Amino acid sequence: MELGCDSQKPFSELLCKQAGKHWHLLVERWPEVVTELSLIEQQELQRVMGLSDYVATQLCRHPEWIAPFFSGQLTRLDRQDFADEIQSLLDPVTQEETAKSVLRNYRNRQMVRLAWRDFMGYSPLQESLLDLSVLAEALIIGARDWLYREMCQSLGTPCDCNGKPQPLMILGMGKLGGRELNFSSDIDLIFTFPEHGETQGGRRSLDNQQFFIRMGQRLVNLLGQVTVDGFVFRVDMRLRPYGESGPLVVSYSALEDYYQEQGRDWERYAMVKARALGPWTQYSDELHDLLRPFVYRRYIDFSAIDSLRRMKRLIAQEVRRRQLKDNIKLGAGGIREVEFVVQSFQLIRGGREPALRSQSLFDAIDTLFSLGQLEYLAVDELKQSYLLLRRVENLLQAIGDKQTQTLPDNGLDWHRLCYALGMANEAELRSEVEAAMFKIHRHFRDTVGGDEDNEEQSDSWACQLWVCDSEEDIQSLLAERGIEDNELWSSLAHWRETVSRRAIGPRGRDTLDKLMPKMLEELTLQPNPGKAFKPVTGVLEQILTRTTYLELLCENPGARQQLVSLCCASPWIAQQLAKFPMLLDELIDPAQLYDTTSLDDYGSELRQYLLRVPEEDMEQQMEALRQFKLSQQLKIAAADVTGVLPIMQVSDHLTFLAEAIIEQVVQQAWQQMTERHGVPPGLADGEIGFAVVGYGKLGGIELGYGSDLDLVFLHNAKGGSTDGDKPLDVGHFYLKLAQRILHLFSTRTMSGELYEVDMRLRPSGASGLLVSEIGHFGEYQQQEAWTWEHQALVRARFVFGDNALAQEFQAVRDSVLRQARDRKQLASEVREMRLKMRDHLLKAPQGMFDLKQSVGGIADIEFIAQYLVLAHAHKHPELCIWSDNVRIFEVLAELELLPLMSAQHLTQAYCMLRDENHRLTLAGLPGLVAQEKVAEQAERVSNIYELILGQ
Repeated sequence: MELGCDSQKPFSELLCKQAGKHWHLLVERWPEVVTELSLIEQQELQRVMGLSDYVATQLCRHPEWIAPFFSGQLTRLDRQDFADEIQSLLDPVTQEETAKSVLRNYRNRQMVRLAWRDFMGYSPLQESLLDLSVLAEALIIGARDWLYREMCQSLGTPCDCNGKPQPLMILGMGKLGGRELNFSSDIDLIFTFPEHGETQGGRRSLDNQQFFIRMGQRLVNLLGQVTVDGFVFRVDMRLRPYGESGPLVVSYSALEDYYQEQGRDWERYAMVKARALGPWTQYSDELHDLLRPFVYRRYIDFSAIDSLRRMKRLIAQEVRRRQLKDNIKLGAGGIREVEFVVQSFQLIRGGREPALRSQSLFDAIDTLFSLGQLEYLAVDELKQSYLLLRRVENLLQAIGDKQTQTLPDNGLDWHRLCYALGMANEAELRSEVEAAMFKIHRHFRDTVGGDEDNEEQSDSWACQLWVCDSEEDIQSLLAERGIEDNELWSSLAHWRETVSRRAIGPRGRDTLDKLMPKMLEELTLQPNPGKAFKPVTGVLEQILTRTTYLELLCENPGARQQLVSLCCASPWIAQQLAKFPMLLDELIDPAQLYDTTSLDDYGSELRQYLLRVPEEDMEQQMEALRQFKLSQQLKIAAADVTGVLPIMQVSDHLTFLAEAIIEQVVQQAWQQMTERHGVPPGLADGEIGFAVVGYGKLGGIELGYGSDLDLVFLHNAKGGSTDGDKPLDVGHFYLKLAQRILHLFSTRTMSGELYEVDMRLRPSGASGLLVSEIGHFGEYQQQEAWTWEHQALVRARFVFGDNALAQEFQAVRDSVLRQARDRKQLASEVREMRLKMRDHLLKAPQGMFDLKQSVGGIADIEFIAQYLVLAHAHKHPELCIWSDNVRIFEVLAELELLPLMSAQHLTQAYCMLRDENHRLTLAGLPGLVAQEKVAEQAERVSNIYELILGQ
């Protein structure tokens, strides 16, 4: 029978000729098999034999496979059947040679099936790669388990010191680990076992490691030896610790020691795709847990880029040495470069983004898009180009079951590829491949870089400036650039001397020598380079021994620019960056840095952020809260100093950030307490019977960068005990809850303290209970509180808790503020408190004005607002609505309790003094200004104060 011309795709003359050769051989040997097929089936069979010599050869040897293929095995494939089928075939086997034959025949039948599906377009590429990977894993694990049973019968079972049997664990590396295996690929494996011990049940005991080394040797042979049936897989064990010179199998502890002490950069790269093969067990978890710290660093790790770059250069050298042409894997823009792009992000960010710790390239690249690390166009181009190259690679290998990534050097194989890929001819396909490789290489250059990035720059003026020892030469180099800045060269000389005395290691020294010329170029773009040099090197000094952060700045021009500009704009930011270097990660993407979170989104952003951390890991949860606060504060400050965020909104953002953190802290404390002690009685779902009230700057929505939190805790429980294993009476429960909340706030982790919390405004102050029952709180405020406590209540605001408690607190606050008071006595008590405060806190030198405590300062304005609320709220309940001074003055003016002009003067002065205090905080300076700078505003405030509160 000749090939018909009625199929969807035309078969070229070359393909017809090749198909005819295989067809005639099949008909000659097995005529009865062919006659059982329909005409359409015969045509398809002839086509696939023309497309793949491997398929044709196997079918001529095993014609019994053909009929089952046509009965549904080609179009329907359940990859989950592989493992069960292999086990059932191996169960009766007792001889190793028989096991080899069983494994090879099963492998060949399934590979023919997969190649057939691939050439005829029955499955998309990603399914084909997954099918190949699952098949390989099933064969490896089937061989392992058969061999383990056979060896345990003759040598005994390897056990730990407690008599627990120990398994051989196999790490699948590379594309096998990623479940994206090629058609004809080596498999890279690492063998390991959990615990040392001896075999039990054999004629004599054998050390576990000896047992597993013997088993490993036999397993490699079982899979890799070429017999009359071929092989299962070529096995490569060179990725194991110490490579070919190391033992074939090592224990978990030896594996961990090796990677902690001697693991190299290329091994980290290889381990990204490492996956424990076979059914998942506790040993699989343990193995991945011990490898994770080696592969993924807890910080953002830019050292990965340089090591990937070195690896790429070595590959390029090998390609040139071996004169590899048209290599779609190793050439520029090849498959390996896509892997480098994706895995560079995984290595750099996987420590902070668990979602990136995927062995699958396809999953990882989708995660990079969802995390905003790659734009849609880059993801689309990389993915589509990669899919094309992998499809070409898979088809190339399926032609003859040969491991090749080189485009064909003959017309027949080009025709085969073009047919399977739906291309008209070699020119069209080559054009598509070249376009894909061009796109990949462009993204590779953008992400990882290459040889050009490593060209020597020793002749650049900045390099000369950095290595120059002579003060005269430094000045000369600066003068040539038109930079006349004595402060820069003296600071540079001092900094170089400081650095020379620090032990930062060869890698750190090398990175610093690469970084400093780039940093000097950036600094000399500033109006005052010498002034900019000090805060920037103040940050660098804190990270000299943390090479990863030096590498981050060296590799990322945007981060360098942001570091310099922010340090110049605000010493406070420079101090934060020096104190908490993890904030340098925030500088990488300027667009995200200045994109402050919406006021309403801090809560949801924090909840999303905490999802990355295991809920049960309280230490990491506490650290994550602090990192979130620091990174959000940096974003607010960056937007503040550059004018992106109006000054009046800064306190709003800092306050809403604090509220989101308070909510999470209370919920975490509640969860910890209720797990141990149960829930108080009478609470509906979602209720906690607890509330946080903010006083002072938090209550007034006026938090600054370094503000502490004035808090009061309330509950509304009436009695009884909690319902847990360790019940507590409710009063004691809420006391312990409050203590737990304060612990979560005050514990100092790597990222410092969360917030300093001041509880002195609670009933009875420092001697009172940490948490008050709402009824007792109301009684105290009505019967025992001092006037200054009522003043503080003016600035109090419900921050977090149950709605019922919010209403009860508001009722207490309204009731207290609306008490009728003797105005003279009230004015006297408010004035007396103000004088005491000033005497105690005012320390301004002569000629300087303390923005808060000096006469006419912020505190005077706050006392005016508080007095007027307490004096008039019994007649004007509107005064109880707001807790912030600006809106209180607005209401007072509307009620004509304060002249409009006075209200405007107080508001303007208040905002100006707060803004000035805010600016000084960012500049790292105390809240003092020259008296004459604020004399006019202070005098107006003082006059209004005297008019309202004077003698």
